[in-house]
Amino acid sequence: MKEIILWLTALAFISCNFSENDNLKVVFSDDIEYMSYSPKTTDISLSRIEYYDKLYGFWLGQCIANWTGLITEMDKIGNIGEIKTGDFYTRDDWGGVDQPNIWSGESNEIDSLIKIDFVFKNKNEIWGSDDDTDIEYMYQYLISNNSHILTDLQIKEGWLNHIKHNEENYLWVSNQRAFDLMKEGVLPPKTSNVDLNQHYDMIDAQLTTEIFGLLSPIREDIALKMSYLPIRTTARENAAWISEFYVMMHSLASKVDKKLKIKDQLNWMADESRKVLPKNSYSSKMYDYVKNKYESNITWEQTRDSIYYRYQLNQMDGYDITSRNLNCNGCFAAGINFASSLISLFYGEGDLKETIIIGTLSGWDSDNPTSTWGGLLGFMLGKEEIEKVFDRSFSDKYNIHRTRKNFPNNGIDTFDNMALQGIFIIDKIVQSEMNGGVSKSDNIWYIPNK
Repeated sequence: MKEIILWLTALAFISCNFSENDNLKVVFSDDIEYMSYSPKTTDISLSRIEYYDKLYGFWLGQCIANWTGLITEMDKIGNIGEIKTGDFYTRDDWGGVDQPNIWSGESNEIDSLIKIDFVFKNKNEIWGSDDDTDIEYMYQYLISNNSHILTDLQIKEGWLNHIKHNEENYLWVSNQRAFDLMKEGVLPPKTSNVDLNQHYDMIDAQLTTEIFGLLSPIREDIALKMSYLPIRTTARENAAWISEFYVMMHSLASKVDKKLKIKDQLNWMADESRKVLPKNSYSSKMYDYVKNKYESNITWEQTRDSIYYRYQLNQMDGYDITSRNLNCNGCFAAGINFASSLISLFYGEGDLKETIIIGTLSGWDSDNPTSTWGGLLGFMLGKEEIEKVFDRSFSDKYNIHRTRKNFPNNGIDTFDNMALQGIFIIDKIVQSEMNGGVSKSDNIWYIPNK
């Protein structure tokens, strides 16, 4: 019954109780004990109904941005030397012809697109999963069926059960190495041990763990606690700290002053999340460098070119990827993609379309920054506002079995169900980890602010 409640909305209505003031299908689970709670004056209240819409927006925004960014993924990674015309995209390339990526014409699912433009799925279509959404989906599923603090064994069993073993499994670099180690019996966090996993400082954890921030609204401390082991399943040092930066951004989205302009909200969230980056780390210096360039009022293209020169060509601030002679010069590395993602964050200024456009054109692993900020802005906007931004409606269906396996309903899910599953997880976390409460009469959470 539990899987039916979580995954099939129609049957969920049979087993869950509606709130009287609820017209958005935000139900309460019979599998959760909702304990009585006396709110404190210092508690922060959040509407479960509004949060449901935001979680829907997260998945929708992520899918739009993910598939748009995939058009240019690894097209432009910088050639070591002076930048020449065509080495990177500019704003003028939006709507233009997509150029070959580093795999030189290998076929992919968007080869039929001749333009660099937004990718949408209509109501009668289904969004496909990708590595920027599927492991987050898997972690949410694992948490819903276990505790919110996943153990090393639960993570390992989840990976081995839901990731394909003998065919294309949509894993690369550190994710793939961690998976291979799990198949040998190694448990996290040893799967990111620098002596076992040479890819520990690649991008992987950045694109698999942001959701932990959304599952711990207001309380970034608990979000970091929940994500600690999942992050270190594949990442260490700067790659792990950058991932924690993203987790904090997503948690703080519920805490930010909504009276501020969205650009100012994002700047506050980013500056607060900057605190998780150690002072002398290259990731903290990258943040400060890109922020300074943005505030100097030069174009985003000039900032992008400058991070190429500073970090890939001149290897400043301790970023030494080039000297390691890695494949594609470390185009999957945590660092350069973090710097690139900050460009679309700052210069996008909270405009969903513009943020995705800049992220798509900035270079390197372009579907990762677009997915991250598309998901975060989608969360902050919610489903209806996303539809207004693009002046259209979208498919609400998601096929996790495009890239993963062994999920209910042959892998076909909906953003409604995915959002509802997140709501139920938060119901548990608010009570068990935050020592807060859930009001069934008002359909809100009471969250102690530390």
